Amino acid sequence: MTPPIHGSLKVKPNIYVFLLPKPRLSNRVRARSELPLEFIMFEVFMRIAVIDGQGGGIGSAVIRRLKDVYGEKVEIWALGTNAIATAAMMKARANRGATGENAIVRSVPRVEVIIGTVSVIMAHAMMGELTPAMAEAIAAAPAQKLLLPLTQENLTIVGVQKDHLPVLIDSLIPLLNEEFVTDV
Repeated sequence: MTPPIHGSLKVKPNIYVFLLPKPRLSNRVRARSELPLEFIMFEVFMRIAVIDGQGGGIGSAVIRRLKDVYGEKVEIWALGTNAIATAAMMKARANRGATGENAIVRSVPRVEVIIGTVSVIMAHAMMGELTPAMAEAIAAAPAQKLLLPLTQENLTIVGVQKDHLPVLIDSLIPLLNEEFVTDV
């Protein structure tokens, strides 16, 4: 995906040259200043955590769709509340995977986007797999959270239409595109 900026030229996978004045940089964009002042080369990079539990089916579907759209332009971390969920997400081509409370608590502050169901910010959700420490770490993480309104908990989100999983995943992509090019 080429960032929607006029005057950009893709020179390598994930590397773009922009014919623009220096934009504001963020932690998602690394400048390469060996070019003249009017040229700036950027490496576009985003780390996304997909969090799931139980069988990992929702997380796997999300990862497959992200890989179809972005390929290797994003790094996807599969964070599972159990080993089965993590393994399922790794089979869907996640770049890295980790399982359990400590892995989730330590990993979520290091990503730019967190994707999961709304249950990932609810303590004791997913039949008790999601611990209070996990829910707190995910909710407190500085990352943008894109949460699917799916849950098995006794919860209704007012104002949200019930859609099938593929429709919800497809609606993630425009939101992620906005996040992907926010600071470029």
